[in-house]
Amino acid sequence: MAEIKFEDALKKLERIIEDLEKGDLTLDEALKKYQEGVELSRVCAQRLENAKKKIDVLTKNKKGEFDLKPLEEAEE
Repeated sequence: MAEIKFEDALKKLERIIEDLEKGDLTLDEALKKYQEGVELSRVCAQRLENAKKKIDVLTKNKKGEFDLKPLEEAEE
């Protein structure tokens, strides 16, 4: 799938869900929308995972100083 912004992918995914929930698509149309939705879902999940990896959390150490730690370390 071509490069698409997270917000745009999410909006498009929401529209696909609405179309599928209406139930007035032909089987071929529904399958095509479903496939596109799965691809958009994967794109969104990957973007969220990439964003999570970039997040640093500012924490105070025992000396009262602030340290930057990766999100995974801060959660422990």
